[in-house]
Amino acid sequence: MTERVLVIGAGIGGLCTALALASPERKLTLLERDPSPPTGNADAAFADWARRGVGHLRHSHAFLARLRLILRDEHPALLADLLEAGARDLGFNEMLSEELKKGYRPQAVDKDFVVLTSRRTTLELVIRRYVERLANVEIRSEVFVTGLKIEPGAPLRVTGVTLENGDDILSDLVVDAAGRTTAAIEQLREAGADVPEESETAGILYFTRHYRLNPGMAEPPRTKAPGTGDLGFLKYGVFPADNGWFSITMCVPEIELEMRKAIVAPETFNGICEQIPGLVPWIDPARAEGVSRVFGMGDLHSRWRDMTPGGTPSVLGYFPLGDSLVRTNPLYGRGCSFAAVSAYALRDSLAESADPAARAVAYQRRINEGLKPYYLNMLDQDRLAIRMARNTLTPGYTPSFRAKLAKSFLEDGVAIAVRSNIDLLRAALRGFHMLEHPSAWLKRPANFLRVLGYWARGKTANAAAYPPKLGPERHEMLTALGLSPQLDIDRLAAA
Repeated sequence: MTERVLVIGAGIGGLCTALALASPERKLTLLERDPSPPTGNADAAFADWARRGVGHLRHSHAFLARLRLILRDEHPALLADLLEAGARDLGFNEMLSEELKKGYRPQAVDKDFVVLTSRRTTLELVIRRYVERLANVEIRSEVFVTGLKIEPGAPLRVTGVTLENGDDILSDLVVDAAGRTTAAIEQLREAGADVPEESETAGILYFTRHYRLNPGMAEPPRTKAPGTGDLGFLKYGVFPADNGWFSITMCVPEIELEMRKAIVAPETFNGICEQIPGLVPWIDPARAEGVSRVFGMGDLHSRWRDMTPGGTPSVLGYFPLGDSLVRTNPLYGRGCSFAAVSAYALRDSLAESADPAARAVAYQRRINEGLKPYYLNMLDQDRLAIRMARNTLTPGYTPSFRAKLAKSFLEDGVAIAVRSNIDLLRAALRGFHMLEHPSAWLKRPANFLRVLGYWARGKTANAAAYPPKLGPERHEMLTALGLSPQLDIDRLAAA
């Protein structure tokens, strides 16, 4: 008997669901509110694809190793399609400092630490065209789902969806990949489902501008001045993309209102880049041209939903996935990987049992095991960043001895160790790329003792591992931009 699966949304989450669930035993239908991509190449998709359902479509994206390994092992033809379209593999050796490159000896594990990078529109375009060729999979565009078909009971059971035109589509399973704006959870709650949720702000906004290399020009060589960094009041990063494109993303704390308002102007955005040594060679007019406006992204919240509170399913036949279920600050690019991991967790849960309740419990268990550590890790970092941003605007603030010690351990111990020791870098990258618990490497006694050793050596002995100054102090940068460094300080004091 063929199992009918409806997927709400054909973004990355919906497409990953199709990649994971497509089989002769299932009929998948993806219902997408937005239009189909335009015909043509990656540049046409970036210029013309209207995706009002994906607010971050033109922000920087990259697939972490966890997701790239899924593509490599499950869909090698798709990975080949992505590379042929211009997406790029950034290998482990390309992430090494000049010091680490001197003694680098490749190991088999290094092939797992590869980042796939491209414009989001290119990634989605190629994956969508691949999914459209899969047997028993259909994508229907410009179809708006207004609600779920729900049978009462304890627990509730979802049996399909209702469309904007009033039509109902029945199914055996509904996968909700509609993203952070999904209305299905609230509908289920109104119908009596218990879906606990925790949520808090990430305290930050993102601003991205895209650039294109001039004809005949290459990306600048990597130097000690990094293309990513944290100035305390501003985070930044360069994201190499496909076909001669790259993007720069700035992360501004919510509390920095003056910078938030000004950075949307391309000249201000470039003015910030010109003050950061690691970005200067990228935006050199002789090398590259800014080719987009500055895209902003706000309303960033971490969110965790539990579909089986106390181990009991709240609803049967319904599986939220990606941002519909779990959402975090996109700082480390984990959103797409979260969606893919969820999709394959769903595949394995469906294969484990035919019983609807057992499937729901198994899915939530895999989500808890596979995603919760990274969710909590990002939550801790967001809370720390919010405190740091507030402290920056607090005149006379003096950190406690404990705070100074923790900061020194991270900056003069952990960071220096992974820049100095290639085996520690490999160990740390396993957590970063979602290949194991994010703090597992540092809990191993041998690794911890090595880090302590670098910390104990002191700054003089470790001098070669420190990057140059990343950029100006806050008052210097804002003054150079023609902004007042004092306005947000006064606003915070008056609050």
